[in-house]
Amino acid sequence: MMINRTAACLFTAATITFAAGVEAQTASPSAGLDDAAVQSTRAMANELLTQLGQKLKASLSAEGPESAVSVCKEASPAIAEALSAKHGAQMTRVGTRVRNPALGTPNAWQKEALAQFEMRLSQAESPTNMEYWSVVDTGNGKRELHYAKAIPVQAMCVTCHGTASDIPATLAEKIRAEYPQDQATGYSVGKLRGAAVISRPLP
Repeated sequence: MMINRTAACLFTAATITFAAGVEAQTASPSAGLDDAAVQSTRAMANELLTQLGQKLKASLSAEGPESAVSVCKEASPAIAEALSAKHGAQMTRVGTRVRNPALGTPNAWQKEALAQFEMRLSQAESPTNMEYWSVVDTGNGKRELHYAKAIPVQAMCVTCHGTASDIPATLAEKIRAEYPQDQATGYSVGKLRGAAVISRPLP
């Protein structure tokens, strides 16, 4: 059995560094999910985005946008893996359009979360204020919390993820070399890029 819950929290960004404030939501008693579980999972997502944002910002400042391609390819999975081990959870990012099919392709539940975000976006809700979660019964009395936090496109993101006119030729060549199956272009500021997603066991 799957019980869906959606909530909004304040998610603001300065350039490409992420930080968040919180509007708490308490799940219904039937979900058996206390607010502390949501709060701690939200903090994990913010930690993932913050660490990646800091890494990207430092790389962009020191070496320019071409270096950011390598950060996303190498540092991003390493950060997610380290935080997954730290928190005993599965943490990653997925995209509405995928640059790295091996890592960024959403599964069925993650597609559901992205579809929810897109629907809310079509209703004029800002993607910076979106999160979504479900409690999943995995059998034998065990449950998991599946959580997604929307990632909106920021101004600096379009250098690598915008239209052909946004992406410098040398950078486009590097992207094609690193990601021959890339589909993650054509975005504009404020659109939904994807989500930080977390799966974790519940007591």
